[in-house]
Amino acid sequence: MGHQVVLVEDEEDIAFPLVRTLQREGHDVTWLDSGARVLQLVKERDVDLVILDLGLPDMDGLDVCRQLREQGFDGGIMIVTARAGELDRVVGLDYGADDYLSKPFGLAELQARVRALLRRSLPRETPRAAQSTLRVTGLRIDEGARRVRLDDREIALTTKEFDVLALLASERDQVVSREQLMSDVWDQNWFGSTKTLDVTIGRLRQKLEDAGATDRVVAVRGVGFRLESSSHDA
Repeated sequence: MGHQVVLVEDEEDIAFPLVRTLQREGHDVTWLDSGARVLQLVKERDVDLVILDLGLPDMDGLDVCRQLREQGFDGGIMIVTARAGELDRVVGLDYGADDYLSKPFGLAELQARVRALLRRSLPRETPRAAQSTLRVTGLRIDEGARRVRLDDREIALTTKEFDVLALLASERDQVVSREQLMSDVWDQNWFGSTKTLDVTIGRLRQKLEDAGATDRVVAVRGVGFRLESSSHDA
């Protein structure tokens, strides 16, 4: 069974070959030509991947990306755009994108990136079945239900934010290397920049802080990250 893929592109001559290529891969593809339509669609049905052009007629694609994440969409988001600058890449990642593909590009590269992104974005089965619930001070991390609670309040996390937190919690107060995080949470065939890890960590930190959690994700320069109580010495 194919994945549910939404292509958001307002130019038919660009969209048509992309739709055909994705359909040949076995995906169920929906083509939309506006940001407002994709924001509504993801509220109505499950979507695994959004391929998003930035130059849309009704709104900037970066705003669409940000609003998708704010709505709770935790599937993959790939930005496809003629904007090739490093600043745009970083902003796209900051807004919640998982990958960034600059035009012009080959269809084979698109296919490879889509396959890799779908592997990373779909929830993975945890290998720690015997540790289905992790408790970290006030945090309760239920790996079976993929939910995080602080006391009686739930903290809404995306798929990758949850996986990063669960991995750090399983090694509490120990440093988890960047390489292990990228390999375990994403995969070894990751095409893009490791900045996606830093962006995910940044969003996770902010959500824990906003929820009032006493635990924090600490960076260990040149090595990786660890989860520790804020009462610990730096």
